Amino acid sequence: MHEGDVRAALAPLGWDDARQDERDALGIDDADVGRVVRVDRGGGAVATAAGTVGVAGPGLAVGDWVALRDGRVAAVMERRTVISRRAAGRADVEQVIAANVDVVVAVQAMDRPLRMRRLHRALALGWESGAVPVVVLAKCDVGDARDAALRVGELGVDVIAVSARTGEGLADVAALARPARTVVLLGESGAGKSTLANALIGDAHLPTAAVRAGDGKGRHTTTARHLLALPGGGALIDTPGVRELGLWSDAAGGIGITFADVEELAPGCRFADCRHDTEPGCAVRAAVERGDLAVDRLESWRELAREVAAQARRADARAARAHARAGSLMARGAVRRAGRDRGRR
Repeated sequence: MHEGDVRAALAPLGWDDARQDERDALGIDDADVGRVVRVDRGGGAVATAAGTVGVAGPGLAVGDWVALRDGRVAAVMERRTVISRRAAGRADVEQVIAANVDVVVAVQAMDRPLRMRRLHRALALGWESGAVPVVVLAKCDVGDARDAALRVGELGVDVIAVSARTGEGLADVAALARPARTVVLLGESGAGKSTLANALIGDAHLPTAAVRAGDGKGRHTTTARHLLALPGGGALIDTPGVRELGLWSDAAGGIGITFADVEELAPGCRFADCRHDTEPGCAVRAAVERGDLAVDRLESWRELAREVAAQARRADARAARAHARAGSLMARGAVRRAGRDRGRR
């Protein structure tokens, strides 16, 4: 296929001049390029200029740009942004949710209580990835989003009230994924992510199900991550609903941006390593006592900071064990070599 045709076919999914330059630098001109549009257990699918092809193998993330030769992944191109979380129930396993994302949309449904701490987590993941987080208050036609929008707006991010049924706010969400940009939807089951995705695409491409009447919890209808091209250009990634958004060990920067108010107060603490807990001379706790900082903000910061610190300690322990194993292997190799040398004398 002509190079210009390849560019035209892949441009709606985000292919640009920088990617073309990267391909040239990697020396993979003879390989087909494409974007991973679905990942499930054991493999996924890649959209190329000639069509979508299935691929096998672990390690891919939805949103990856890859080079293919003979139906196999020959190279994974640089990930400009990576959204990772701690795998559910597994403290030492990183799970990549999506790659090369420009906007992270944290979806909160208005048919259930506002979960600020979950939003804090989603925003921290978004900021740390290098993308820009936005909050969407879905199902605003069945709940009052005005108070929620005021509370969420204090987090320093854009907030969009959306109703897939009435169409309110859909144009604003679609504008986030202007041509060559990618948006990912994050939220718990039943938050309305797939319904929102279908409304933006203009057709029912993804399965949806009603929320359970007994407890208001959603049913898992999206079982794999999907990347879909939007009619106006740009791409949208729908993800399965997740109950846990565990932070990975390198999310400290995202926490700092999400809790900029806490970070701005921290230099006034007596101790540089203040945990804003029981230490004397804590400027952050003083702000809470004055009413300048909400106590639930501080409690949420403490929770996430402890989580990331614990992850960092585990990562350091893993690195130390790996270093010790490598040293032991090197020592044993040296002993064997010394024995062989003595035998030759």
